[in-house]
Amino acid sequence: MRAVIQRVSHASVTIDGGVKGKIGQGFLVLFGAGQGDTRAEAELLAKKTAGMRIFCDEAGKMNLSLADIGGSVLVISQFTLYADCRRGTRPSFTNAAPPDMANGLYEYYVKLLREEYHIADVQTGEFGAHMKVELLNDGPVTIILDSDELKRSRSLSK
Repeated sequence: MRAVIQRVSHASVTIDGGVKGKIGQGFLVLFGAGQGDTRAEAELLAKKTAGMRIFCDEAGKMNLSLADIGGSVLVISQFTLYADCRRGTRPSFTNAAPPDMANGLYEYYVKLLREEYHIADVQTGEFGAHMKVELLNDGPVTIILDSDELKRSRSLSK
């Protein structure tokens, strides 16, 4: 499972000319599920997302989390995070999870942010829809989380 987290001043998603989700300061999360991903990976990514301390404190040091600043999250499903570009010029997406599985994991990740980590304002796009995403990246700060790498680093630290 992969998440691209962008610290934003604001972000929005528009579908068919109408705004579906809109946030102020917080995270824009591009979320992708891969073949073989389970709820365990969604739980790992949700925990990392909610706890990530990448907002500046009074000293200008990245030391504050979403909860510390009362931030919001806009989560957008994006299967293209699993693009395989090793051969040719047309990416393959066979490493992405099938749509029904990916949607379930996307919804579970969003539910965890809302219910387990108590983020009051979690907005979403629409799974499988053509979306227009606008954001003002603050910093810019962009963090890439990959559940395979997170699990690997956990096993190395034991």
